[in-house]
Formats: sequence, C-alpha cells, structure tokens
Amino acid sequence: MSFLTHSEADRRQMLEAIGASGIRDLYADIPQSLILEEPLSLPEALSEWEATRLVSELAARNRDLVCFAGAGIYDHHVPAAADHILRRSEFYTAYTPYQPEVSQGTLQSIYEFQTMVCELTGLDVANASIYDGATATAEAVLMALSVTRRQEVILAGHLHPHYSQVLKTYTQGLSTSVRTLPPGAGGTVEATDLPITDATACVVVQNPNFLGLIEELGPIVERAHSEGALVICSVADPVSLALIRSPGDQGVDVVAGEGQPFGNTPNFGGPVVGLFAAREKYIRKMPGRIVGATEDAEGRRGYVLTLQTREQQIRREKATSNICTNQGLNALAATLHLALIGREGLRQVAETSVQNAHYAASRIRELEGFELLHPGTPFVREFAVRTEEDPRSILGRAIERGVLAGVRLGRFPDLGTPDGLLLAFTEKRTRAEIDLLVDTLAGG
Repeated sequence: MSFLTHSEADRRQMLEAIGASGIRDLYADIPQSLILEEPLSLPEALSEWEATRLVSELAARNRDLVCFAGAGIYDHHVPAAADHILRRSEFYTAYTPYQPEVSQGTLQSIYEFQTMVCELTGLDVANASIYDGATATAEAVLMALSVTRRQEVILAGHLHPHYSQVLKTYTQGLSTSVRTLPPGAGGTVEATDLPITDATACVVVQNPNFLGLIEELGPIVERAHSEGALVICSVADPVSLALIRSPGDQGVDVVAGEGQPFGNTPNFGGPVVGLFAAREKYIRKMPGRIVGATEDAEGRRGYVLTLQTREQQIRREKATSNICTNQGLNALAATLHLALIGREGLRQVAETSVQNAHYAASRIRELEGFELLHPGTPFVREFAVRTEEDPRSILGRAIERGVLAGVRLGRFPDLGTPDGLLLAFTEKRTRAEIDLLVDTLAGG
C-alpha cells in the first residue's frame, strides 16, 4: 500500500483488543539479541507529493545512452503492440494458472511460448519458464545429474561468469564436482581437450560464447556422448539462433538460455525470462511428466511440461512454482514479440545485428591501440577488443558523448583480460552511431 491510515489512537485500540501493552509485546518470541534497539539509519519520512517530487528529480538524472553493451542483455526494439497486449488486465493481473478451466488464455500463451522455444532450439520439450539464463543453466545441470546419476560437471570455455557463479551456488552442499576447462588459443573449446570420464554427468558450453565467438558443437557432442555424458548448450544470445544451426540439430541434449532480447527491454539487467528445452527421452526420466503434446497443421509440435526440479514441484503438502505471475508475464512478452516479428523478422533482426557488428570490427581494426581479442575466430554480433588505454577511461569518455561503449572485461577477473572491452550490436544501431562509437574509442 502507498501509506498507512492508522492513527496512534487506532494502534492503541488494537493493542488493547489483543491484550498487549505495546508493540514490543508482539515480538516476545524473538531473541533479545536480534532486536534492534536504535532507529534504522533512514531519512525522514516524506509525504506522497514530496516522494513523487524526489523520484522525479532522480529520474531526470538518467541519460539515454547509445547502447553497445551486451554480455547477455541486449538493446533490441520491442514492437509497441507487444506492450499494449501485455498490459491487458487478463494478463497483467492474472495469477498462476492452477485452475485451467479459468485460465485458457494464459495456458494458450504458455503453449505458444513453449512451441517457439522448441522451434528455436531444435529440441522436443520446453518449459515456461525459468527465471533467467543463469538459473536455467543451473537447473539444466541439476537435470543432468539426476538423469545420468553422475556427479561431475565440466564448464567448458567462455561461459558467462555470472552463470558459472549461480551454478556453483546451486551445487553447494551437493556431492558434485564442478571443473572448469579454459578455452583453446582461438577462444573456443577444443573437444579433444575435454577431460570427460565415466563420472562426468555433463559438459556445459555456451554458444555463441561469452565473447560472442561461435563454438563448434558437433565434436563436443560426439566426445561427450562417447562417455555417456550429456551436453548442455547455454544460449545467452537467443537471437543468434535465427542464423546459426540450432543446438538440437547439432546433437545437444539440453538448451538453457536467456530470453531477455524477446520482448523484455534491458532495464538495468531485468526483468528477464529463462529458456529451457530438452530432448523428450531425458525429460521422461525426470521426476515430472509431460501432460500434453500436440501437433498443428503445419507440423509444429507443442508440449505442456510439468518438470519437478529443486525449485519447481507440486506436492500435496507443499507447492512451489517457477511459473509465477510475473515470470509468466515475461514469457508472454517474449511470445508476443516473436509472434509480431515472425520468422523472417527475427532473421532480419539477427542479420542486421551481425552486419553492424562486423562493420564495427572492420573499423576498429584500423584504430591504433586496439586489437580484436580473437581476430581469426568467427563471431556473431558481439566481440572483444584489447585496448592500450585503460577501459575505465574509455567508458567514462564515451558516457560524456552519450555512448555506453560496451562491458569492461576487467569486471570478470577469471577471464584474465583486464584490458578488454566487450562490444555488442543490435538492429537498433545506425551507421552514424557506430561511427560515433569508433570515433569515441579513438579519443575523438
């Protein structure tokens, strides 16, 4: 609520009604050592209009920068119609669809989301949905541990550092060994270097990887499957699936990805939506069930999946769910975006993003003091550069010119690239904006 209407007299009357002499009596069961004896260090309370004025003043400080940052969150155009439909009351205020007889519209949108994810990933079954790319990857690993009954996980190459951190948090307390395999000289995974044994449950590889480079999944899949291990492909850039071969077509067992580019704007990193898809044979081994599967006139398959993982289970004595209202709303946003732009529209978005990135790379190669981190390895719409100048100085200068000039790789010490910038490009970036970026990098 926006404010409390109870007066001091109201509070005294309520305390008398329950036989309490004061507010402190309500906390009698809390240990004395946990009770705060002094006021919180907070500013004075504001009236409604004062708070509105303050928030407006703070909002006015924001700057609308030309965004070249990526690393799993991308600045794509979302059609206005998507937001218009999303805010309809039956979707915007809808609760989790536990009662299908009164939730047909919501269930239909979930079905469409799952079908689109299956088509994008080339796999059989999708859920709807997990929180984000990081938790989706962690849940995929938990699934692999359950299916294979093994306890070793290999993180291969340039996996998003945040994904690695979340995964390690998920596996704390489990008898799971998480091993990290650094990439080869070209910045991608060498399948022959994978230390897979009969104890390995899965290999996790990101494609395109964290530096935007294209991984060759076929040899990785062949190597893993020869030892009975699964391959999990983490997809932080789902737009790339419009151009490169789907993970499913390359033999990958599970795809765990980030759906933010579909219908969800950056917003300081959220809200986002996770993508999760797998082969049906593995899902059937899990403590869950497929509750529906259909095929339309065009041969599209759609599945309704209840997947009981550590976070998502329905029991008589306990009910928790990843398909909460807001998460379903984010999935709906992705569904609306994809439906509005269609197959060809998504491909055009991907192609324009790639063209912009490669034009920028060709310009940056000509700059003194800059070099592409992996110049000989194919990339999609994101690439890393080394700089002789401190990346912090570059980012500061760029902000003054209205540009968000990428992500500083020094934020991720495990990468060992303190002099690096990661640059990303979408269909929204114009040739003039890219030229402004290059001029800014050059010190102009």
